[in-house]
Amino acid sequence: MKSGSAWRVITILAHAFAIWVACGSTMWIGMAVASVERTLLVHAIVAPLASLLVALIYFNRFGYTAPLQTAIIFIALVVFMDLFVVALLILRSLEMFSSVVGTWIPFASIFLVTYLTGLFVTKSR
Repeated sequence: MKSGSAWRVITILAHAFAIWVACGSTMWIGMAVASVERTLLVHAIVAPLASLLVALIYFNRFGYTAPLQTAIIFIALVVFMDLFVVALLILRSLEMFSSVVGTWIPFASIFLVTYLTGLFVTKSR
């Protein structure tokens, strides 16, 4: 792999990681100051907003991958981190994956918003 290719991979993964950090921070802070239900609702709102912001930055400044590829990479990293870091290491339970509002709606919105943002930005060029 060329050094330029490595930086491209790091750039894409760093953007995906930023979405995961935004969602994780929302959950961590929310659980400390609000009810579970309210925290999950806020998380379901923050996930697509964070994805929109990150995708806009990524596609306008870098755009190394097509919209579908980017959406797959972003959601793959988020799912990986949720599964291995949050569920298995921190919670020691897969119960979080039974929550539609807490897990599946945010996953779907991250994928869809990233993909649609990519389509919009790349067609606008």
